[in-house]
Amino acid sequence: MSRKRSTTWASVAVLILLLAIGYYLTRYQESTTPTQPPSVPGATPGQNPAGQLAALKIAPEGKMAGYSRDRFPHWSSQGNSCDTREIVLQRQGAEVRSDPGCKATSGTWTSAYDGVTITDAGKLDIDHTVALAEAWRSGADKWTDEQRKTFANDLNGIQLIAVSATSNRAKGDQDPAKWKPPLETYWCTYATNWISVKATYNLTVDQPEHDALALMLTRC
Repeated sequence: MSRKRSTTWASVAVLILLLAIGYYLTRYQESTTPTQPPSVPGATPGQNPAGQLAALKIAPEGKMAGYSRDRFPHWSSQGNSCDTREIVLQRQGAEVRSDPGCKATSGTWTSAYDGVTITDAGKLDIDHTVALAEAWRSGADKWTDEQRKTFANDLNGIQLIAVSATSNRAKGDQDPAKWKPPLETYWCTYATNWISVKATYNLTVDQPEHDALALMLTRC
């Protein structure tokens, strides 16, 4: 009887030891897994950008009469002293630190348009994937100022992106028929995001823009 009881306790002890080892290994693996920087914003998985592009209305670009960036109020307050710009910087950077006023004081960002690594937030622009003036020419001229404010501060992850000031200013308000990101590996994501924004906001595309987007999707 005592030998059987000893065997049982030995089995229990071995089981406890194995569980302890398993727990330790799991905790060790978690603690040594490197933290990955935030991924580049992209459209929601499962979307069909080619189908979305085909569904967009093709129309000539509208006029710039009446346009002003002030018609697209930005950057809006997002609470806790943060505005839209600072929220984008926090989301898209790695190890971002902010002061009590929510302004980014340090961090690392990779500009998706040109692949440049930036550690000074002041050298970053927050680009609207579909520029405000481009939206105006594509149908936003008929929106209310409140609708334009929503568009200008859209935090869905694909309309606003932190990029180098150099690349953003080279782009200006041009559509993909006139400007594409220098980093060609980003063309698929850029076209997919552009199409998604235009589809979401029911904006039109002109024919050269449509054709450029279709060509960029072949990189996907």
